[in-house]
Amino acid sequence: MSKYSKINRRKFLKFSAVAAGSAILVACGGGAPGATPTTGASPAPGGSSTPAASAGMSPSPSPAASPTSAASPAPSPTSAAASPTPAMEQTPAASPTSAGQAGGNITAQIAPMAPEIKPSGQPTGGEFHGAWPYQMPPTGHWNTFATNNNSFGIYWDMLEMPLGFYLWDKNQYVPLLAVSWEIIPPDTFQVKLRQGVKWSDGSQFTSKDVVTTFTLLRLQDAVVWNYLGSIDAPDDYTVVFKMKDPSTVVPRYILREHIRANSVYGEFAQKAKAMFDKGATTSSADMKKLRTQFEGFRPKELVVSGPYKVQPGSMTESQVTLVKVPDAWNANMVNFDKIVLYNGETPTVTPILLSKQIDYATHGFPPATEKALQQAGFRIIRPPVYSGPALFFNYKRLNEFSDPKVRQAIAMAVNMDQNATVSLGESAKRCKYMAGVSDSILEKWVPQSELSKLNSYAYDPDKAAQVLQSAGFKKQGDTWVTPNGKRMEYELGVPAEYADWSAAAQNLADQLTKFGIKTTVRPVTFTQWSTQMDAGRFQLGINAWGAGNPHPHFSYVADLLTHNAPLASGGGMNYPLKQKTQSVGEVDLQKLTIQAASGLNIDRQKEVITTLAKAFNELLPIIPLWERYGNNPALENVRVTGWLPENDPIYANSPYSDNFVTYMILNGTLKGVSR
Repeated sequence: MSKYSKINRRKFLKFSAVAAGSAILVACGGGAPGATPTTGASPAPGGSSTPAASAGMSPSPSPAASPTSAASPAPSPTSAAASPTPAMEQTPAASPTSAGQAGGNITAQIAPMAPEIKPSGQPTGGEFHGAWPYQMPPTGHWNTFATNNNSFGIYWDMLEMPLGFYLWDKNQYVPLLAVSWEIIPPDTFQVKLRQGVKWSDGSQFTSKDVVTTFTLLRLQDAVVWNYLGSIDAPDDYTVVFKMKDPSTVVPRYILREHIRANSVYGEFAQKAKAMFDKGATTSSADMKKLRTQFEGFRPKELVVSGPYKVQPGSMTESQVTLVKVPDAWNANMVNFDKIVLYNGETPTVTPILLSKQIDYATHGFPPATEKALQQAGFRIIRPPVYSGPALFFNYKRLNEFSDPKVRQAIAMAVNMDQNATVSLGESAKRCKYMAGVSDSILEKWVPQSELSKLNSYAYDPDKAAQVLQSAGFKKQGDTWVTPNGKRMEYELGVPAEYADWSAAAQNLADQLTKFGIKTTVRPVTFTQWSTQMDAGRFQLGINAWGAGNPHPHFSYVADLLTHNAPLASGGGMNYPLKQKTQSVGEVDLQKLTIQAASGLNIDRQKEVITTLAKAFNELLPIIPLWERYGNNPALENVRVTGWLPENDPIYANSPYSDNFVTYMILNGTLKGVSR
């Protein structure tokens, strides 16, 4: 089973889908995703430990044309070609390919290719100022496969670049280090690579870099290797992935993986390959030893394929500077000469923002701070995060919550609209379907006839009291008492530095106490909170539900498996995954979560996801409080110009897994202010 790094909330939102998925498959030996031990960035600010950003497929090709509404579908071909040059070229969509697989003909769909990015004219120069938490050496380091690395979250896409970038509104991938890709039935995914790319150390970018990257991910039990059987490079610019368990999520795992330099990591990859070729597995003693050595490796610098690199000597406790790589393949496509990143979580960066030293941030700012930022001249961008905070229970320590009626009662006893408003104002909305997946994502996978049957758990404290009484609970004075005579009095843990989650926790505690479940908030330093939860050292806790990924599989991994046995080292919430329901009968939630991403048959996946949604809605193993939208401050016309209008489709992208600002820098939309 993969190890997990201690990560902040922004990192969690960027990578949780992939990390959680990887571990479940490693633990269960199933055909679904798993995690690698790299860090990313925060839940907003959080992160997970896999280098791959979220992997996914949208069954109906187009998410929203705005952050809150859905757009019409676009075609989904299995292959598309792009020119290896920077010139923009529209590639016609191909029709889906029918892939033969055991059980019948399967429709293999991957998102079509978007036009290439092309130069937008003479770069304007100037500086872009952002914010992202990082750690100073020796804790922080440049091995982006290992815990505590400094990859700078959303800005990683401009350093060790991925093969492609995903556009949520179009359900398309923009070619980056890849120029084309296709599924070749029944089990092959082939990628053609961009020629003429050099790493910042002078070495050529070739298929060796891709093979090295994925070989080392295999060493780390990464998610994608629960689907892959092999990787081969027939020439310097072609990579062939053979799938042992074909799945619609594989293309995204591959296209959104950050490719590392063979010149830096090749020695470890060669050793790992030699051991795999001899039949060794990741559980063998020699392989574990190699993995330990590899994850302890500390490169002297971050060798990049993108337009920016870390300026030597620029990193301090407060900020770091990324400078343009003059001979990068896309240096003439980006405008800024420098990107300055300020270090810190919400309390640290807030005063820097208010002094207008930061142009954009993804932290979770409380309503009062948001108002102050608007008064200072910042625009607030509200992209969907496709996730939010949830109430978790420790079922091993608190057996009284094992009856789903009790959890249903709690859901009705809490005014979710109020909780959302006090936490993030306009950037938090209660969940309509209460099914553990973002409402807008779920609508693409579950038919309306089934969605209409889901319980929204509208605020109704009187009905909540009746449900508790029907489960044998009684109220003594102002406090509920369990059937065993235990007073319902609990601690509610929350990461202290997350302003929005802290506000949600305090409001939740106040509402539960008023209802008769006396609840006291226990703030915990964010670097320790997930570790404590996974070890089972909590009673009630706040952590994330859902994932910023088009495929619901990853949301259910986060909901049911990430902080639960067998993945959590100490059992986590210890929620039994085999359950009996009234809506769908007996279910194995772990098995269903794996099946949700297995195979290339989208219709079959929809059936499994519908079952999961109905079971989750009835059982409420965790209780989603609200869905988060970003409240990302953007400063116009001080250092940066070119921000797109609020209704632009790019803002359908998650601010963490497929950040729109990164893309607007890469395609030249954002420019330096003329002096």
